[in-house]
Amino acid sequence: MSRLVKQSLDFLVATVALLLLAPLLACLALAVRLGMGSPVLFRDVRPGYKGKPFVLLKFRTMDLTRDSRGHLLPDEQRLTKLGQFLRHFSLDEIPQLWNVWNGEMSLVGPRPLLMEYLGRYTPEQARRHDVKPGMTGWAQVNGRNALSWEERFRLDVWYVDHWSLGLDIRIILRTIRKVLLREGVSQSGHATMPKFLGNN
Repeated sequence: MSRLVKQSLDFLVATVALLLLAPLLACLALAVRLGMGSPVLFRDVRPGYKGKPFVLLKFRTMDLTRDSRGHLLPDEQRLTKLGQFLRHFSLDEIPQLWNVWNGEMSLVGPRPLLMEYLGRYTPEQARRHDVKPGMTGWAQVNGRNALSWEERFRLDVWYVDHWSLGLDIRIILRTIRKVLLREGVSQSGHATMPKFLGNN
């Protein structure tokens, strides 16, 4: 019953937020279009509930600069000033409200990572996919990208085991504080975090 309430609240909040934030979304989309060109949105296939793939939406924060061989430069070199601003205040994440509205994500849950990581998790770490991925989560309010991968996965699994509506509300309130203080946005020397290479 509680999970049905969570799904209903996700849909309701996402609907209201998308309507209220429509002017902001339009302004941010225009800023990205003028500052970085097309496409405005970054689309990437990510694993959702039980690892089922879905298309994650974000505002684009990096340019498309390539080296002499046609390969994209490292993320930290392509992150633009506008992109840094969007990331610092998590504005690039707002389009994920559509993923929540569509039922692919929740407001709160383990953050959706890369598809290529699925085969690198231990069975315990893979339990993070026993709930829908979220726009924010227990790991995000306890260190965000400043955490090690092991700490992050431990917190994700802890959330799966201790989930409640009260915990979700607590996480949302702490997320607001984290965003305002711009804590844990990235690890030193990286645009966000280094890649997860597995446990071996």
